Amino acid sequence: MEQQYEKYTPEDHEVWSILYSRQIECIRDKASRAYLNGIKKCGFESSKVPNFNEVNQRLAAATGWQIYVVPGLIDNQPFFKHLSKKEFPATTWLRTKAQLDYLEEPDMFHDIFGHIPLLSEPKFCEYLRAISKITSKYINDPLAVEYMARLYWYTVEFGLIKEDQNIKIYGAGILSSLGESQFCLSEEANYLPFNIATIFSYPYIKDRFQDQYFVIDSYHELFESIDSIESVLLDYLKLNRRIVA
Repeated sequence: MEQQYEKYTPEDHEVWSILYSRQIECIRDKASRAYLNGIKKCGFESSKVPNFNEVNQRLAAATGWQIYVVPGLIDNQPFFKHLSKKEFPATTWLRTKAQLDYLEEPDMFHDIFGHIPLLSEPKFCEYLRAISKITSKYINDPLAVEYMARLYWYTVEFGLIKEDQNIKIYGAGILSSLGESQFCLSEEANYLPFNIATIFSYPYIKDRFQDQYFVIDSYHELFESIDSIESVLLDYLKLNRRIVA
């Protein structure tokens, strides 16, 4: 599949512009520096839907990653396989004006605006590729996939980072959501330090704001965690299977 850019309608470009403009205004002082720099590196503009071919050229120069077009949500096996090959699966369809504030299935705005800018950050990219390789290795073990999906969820989708003693956003699920961008930095939000085993113990939440957010000290912390992820996973699998038995 490929992005058929010429088929985007004036309304599509307008929807992108509305979503982009209001979200940038919201996260300008909330998003991590690497993400905001990534917006510039990817060449995103408020006036038009991003052209994947142009973005891929920029990503190739930065980290070697690419956008890989998919029709929508795909199964875990192909999803993590693509990530392990430095290909980020993304859809090309965009929500309508009637869906600006609520959407059940992630669209291009989530996939592209939320995820792609941080693919210009090398340490984060190495972490993303590493957890994808581990998940692919255990793809036929549903319990292992569940735990790795939680790790992906609480970092790649809903992660927070400390910068200059302030908490900032790097998770794509937050960055593409107006409401969660505001909630996650409010006094109501609950913060926990990044810890793989602790994350494995928290099922992810899809129908409301997160009950807790895990905060990293730097992208280097994610990178340094790579060597221990698989061993923690195996220990956790042994422990929980023993409890179930």
